[in-house]
Amino acid sequence: MDIFEAVRAAIPASALELFLRSTEVASYMPGRVRLYSRQMIGNPALETEVRRRLGALAELDSVTTNAETGSILITYLPERLRANAELRRAEEYIVKHARRRA
Repeated sequence: MDIFEAVRAAIPASALELFLRSTEVASYMPGRVRLYSRQMIGNPALETEVRRRLGALAELDSVTTNAETGSILITYLPERLRANAELRRAEEYIVKHARRRA
């Protein structure tokens, strides 16, 4: 990888990717992801915004959030999610950074 490819890989390609980089990927299994956001702890306005924005993605089945713990649980059908190139890249990032994988 040359320096330009390394720099390009380091720059988030979308708002979704930037959001993912601000969270901890606690666990991943195809169809189920748990993230933790320190910024969301004790911040119900941010929790509402996260739930609204992620909930607007038709490829996601459900988004459950908790402002007390900063937890974000996302469920989806892998085939439907992977048909969207941006979400496929997001899933690849999640797989690479998950603490636990099933």
